[in-house]
Amino acid sequence: MEQHTNLTGHLLIAMPSMMDPNFHQTVSYICEHSEQGALGIVINRPLEMDLGEIFKQLSLGQVAPEVAQNRVLRGGPVQIERGFVIHESEQQWEATTPVTDSIQVTTSKDILSAMASGEGPSRSVVALGYAGWGSGQLESEISSNAWLSVAASTDILFETPYEERWHKAAELLGIDLATISTEAGHA
Repeated sequence: MEQHTNLTGHLLIAMPSMMDPNFHQTVSYICEHSEQGALGIVINRPLEMDLGEIFKQLSLGQVAPEVAQNRVLRGGPVQIERGFVIHESEQQWEATTPVTDSIQVTTSKDILSAMASGEGPSRSVVALGYAGWGSGQLESEISSNAWLSVAASTDILFETPYEERWHKAAELLGIDLATISTEAGHA
C-alpha cells in the first residue's frame, strides 16, 4: 500500500498547465489532509469586497478602520458563502482547528467580532469558500503534475501581496514558474 503524505500546513501551487479557472495560477493553504481527502483555502484570489462589508452584513457595529479595509479572498469554489479565517493567535475561538503549532483556521463568528473591534489576531486571512478533494484525488492530481507543494511560509500567507504569492510560493522550491512549460510530461 502506498504511504500517505500529509500535506496539512503546506502550500499547494498550481502548475502553469492548470487551466481550471477555479485554480489557474493559485496558491492554496492546505488546512486538512487525510486519507479521506483534503481541504484547502486559496490565498491569492482577492474578491471585490473588503472586511468592512462582511462586518456590516453581520451587524458587528463599530469597526477598526485598519481591519475593515483588508480584502476578503475567494477561498475556493465550494460553499462560497462559508467564511474561513486563517490566523496566528494563542487565543481559542468557538470553532478553531489547529493546522500547525502556530496557525489555526476558525469558522465561527466570534473571531470576526473580535477582529471588528480591533482585538482579533494580528495576522489573518479571511476567505469565503474552500477547495476540497475527495479520497486520493489530490494525490492523483499531484502525480499528474497539476500541483507543486511546499511547507507553508507565514510570510507568504500573511505578508506577500496577493498578486506575488503564486511566484513567491514556487520560489520556496527554487522554481521560477515563468520558465516552466504548460505541457505536462513524465520522465
